[in-house]
Formats: sequence, structure tokens, C-alpha cells
Amino acid sequence: MSESIQSIRGFGDVLPAESPVWQFVEETFKAELKRYGFDEIRLPIVEKTELFARSIGEVTDIVEKEMYTFQDRNGDSLTLRPEGTAGCVRAALQRGLLHNARPRLWYTGPMFRHERPQKGRCRQFHQVGAEAFGLSGPDIDAEMILMSGRILRALGLQNLRLEINNLGSKASRAAYREQLVSYFEGQADQLDEDARRRLHSNPLRILDTKNPAMVDVVRDAPDLLAAIDDDSRQHFETLQQVLGAANQAFTVNSRLVRGLDYYGGTVFEWISDDLGAQGTVLAGGRYDTLVAQIGGRATPAIGFAAGIERLVALVEAAGTAPAPTRPHAYLVIGDPDLLEEAIALAERLRDALPGLQLEVNAGGGSMKSQLRRADRSGAALALLLGHEEVAAGEVTVKDLRGQAEQARVAMDALQKTLLPLCTQ
Repeated sequence: MSESIQSIRGFGDVLPAESPVWQFVEETFKAELKRYGFDEIRLPIVEKTELFARSIGEVTDIVEKEMYTFQDRNGDSLTLRPEGTAGCVRAALQRGLLHNARPRLWYTGPMFRHERPQKGRCRQFHQVGAEAFGLSGPDIDAEMILMSGRILRALGLQNLRLEINNLGSKASRAAYREQLVSYFEGQADQLDEDARRRLHSNPLRILDTKNPAMVDVVRDAPDLLAAIDDDSRQHFETLQQVLGAANQAFTVNSRLVRGLDYYGGTVFEWISDDLGAQGTVLAGGRYDTLVAQIGGRATPAIGFAAGIERLVALVEAAGTAPAPTRPHAYLVIGDPDLLEEAIALAERLRDALPGLQLEVNAGGGSMKSQLRRADRSGAALALLLGHEEVAAGEVTVKDLRGQAEQARVAMDALQKTLLPLCTQ
């Protein structure tokens, strides 16, 4: 016997017992995003490698080390998407969605990064993201932040904190970059390998280090907020005022820079201390230069993304996950000769009760074995159909979860018996 094939490390299965909480997370996002005027867009999993190199940044960890890139049979370099924003911008630009419009788009699906699997982080992971285009003011920034907070509360999550920052304009970041390089060059002996590699290519990313040995040197680095331009400062102050008026608590974190090169201006993160080192639950910010980087006209934009695996873990820990769905009733067929009558009855019941979850026994078996299957299914009721029942135009109803006595019910009245189960 040959050895069974196993899944690839970092590529997991979502089993039937786990699916309800995933569906709860996804449906909560969908419902709340719709309330704020966002429309769904469905994007391809594979894009041209150039899209991510141009948008995310060639010296980021994602592009340098983590992307799943390959050549197709035509010799084109293609990549499994490592994040969703670049593909959403590409689609909006290519399909004309930005022409005289300010679209609000959301998407969900798998992303791929070749990194070390750990709690809440896999090589195939799932995200839900939202992007708003054509709006440059702090009003849309505040709405994106408040909407994301509303979604997290709708999931029943507590003990989350919001951190915000402003990265300034491209010009102010360039000036700040020179200050950073000068400072870190004077601390070269305290920099780790990643910091030394990024020093002259992307020094802002050093501020985002997760290396505990770098805490002191990063803490003493020049303050980003002291270096931003006046327009960005006013934008950030207004954002804080709007959030305060909406009673949204937040912390200003001047070391918050985000991991992708296209961010500028407002950035924000919702953080939990319940996920170990991987504490960010939902994050985003402005990327006003990205549309132009990909080939379109300069268009302001802001977005966020959340990892579904992390949200699932938090929902399960919070105990707000819905219970797995179970059939309302299980139809037991007393004789193989009654298969046609049983299937026809089941279809009539499903037509009459759209919310009914009815499982019909398949594969034959004795009455006793079918009742065991009915019990294992978790159904509330077993519906027994035998020759006596068919002759009398009735069905025997057996309560599998309570103390109600077994009773015969006329087929015409069965709908009324099952209706309360469909509305619970």
C-alpha cells in the first residue's frame, strides 16, 4: 500500500466543524461593508510578478523572500498574490472603475506567502479587504477606521486597541528618510542584519522591527510625526478630532509604518494581545501614489485588510462563534421499496419550508442503524416512513433531543410540525 499524500506545510484544510465560524466572520464583514456602501469585486489569484514588484516594493520581505513566483509555459513571470490591494487597484484601473467615479470595493480570498508557519499565520492564508478610491480627506480615513471597528465589535471581539499614525507626504518622508539614515549609520553596531540591509533602501521599515534587541535604538530614532509636512499634520489632527467625536479610543504610535512601500499619510492597526507575537488583527492606511505607480492617473485611496485565520482564532477564544449547523430532521426510510415516496416527500417539504434542513437517509440499512445515523447527525427529529405510514398518509415523528412522545402526524400537517424548527 502506497503512503498517503499529505497537505503541504503551511497549506491547511478548513474542516466541516470549523466552517461555521469562518462563515460567521465572512458574512459579518459582508453585511457591515454593504451598510457602508462597499461593493464586492472578485479578483484572480495569479497576477504578473511586475504588479507586486512595482507596488509592494522590490526591497520588501514579501517581494525579496516570500512570494510564490514561477514562469508559465509562455515564459511570463507570474505570482500567487501575496496581498489584495495591488490586484484590486489593477482591476479598478483596467476595468475603468476609476473613470469619473469613487468606487468602494471589497474582496476576500486566499493569499500566499512563503514564510514560517505559526499560530494565525500560514503560507496560504485568507484575507478580507476593503478599498475606497478618489477621496483625499480625513473624513474617509475616519469612516474606514470606524467601520473596521464596528466589524470587529460585530464579531464579538473585545480587548482590541487602535493605533494610528501619519507617514506624511512623499517629500516629507524623503527628508525624514535622510534623518533616519544618518541616525542609524551612527548606530550601525546595534543594527541587525535586516536593518543593515534596509538602511539605504527602505530605512522606515527599521522602525517596524520585531527584534527585541532593536527596541532601544529604534526608540531613540528621530520622531516621524515631528518631520511630517503641514498638510499631513492638519489632516492627522482632523482625523483625531473626528475619531474623538465618535467616541473611538485610539493611541498615536509614531513608530507605526506598515510593511508595504505604497503606504503614505494615514496608517492604522487594530491590535490584540491574545495572538502572541502576531498581534495585528486588521490594518490599513492611505496609498495615494499607488494608482499612478501601476499606470493610472494620480488617485487618492485608502484601504484595509484583515486575516481571517486570526479573526477565527479570536472569535473562538471569545466564545462568540456560532454552533455548527445540524439538520432539523432526518428522514428514516423503513423499506427500500419506499425510496421514491421518501424522496418525493422530502422535496415537497423543502419546497414548502425554504429554511428546512432535512437529511434523507442514503445507503440503506435497518431501522435501528438509520436511527443511530439520525442521532449522530444532530437532528432534532427523526421522521420515520414505513409501509403503515404510507398507507395511512402519515409520518412517525420521533423526538431525538427532548422528552416528547413519538407520534404519528398526517403528511399534510407535517409542515406545521417542522415550521418552528425552521424559525429558531
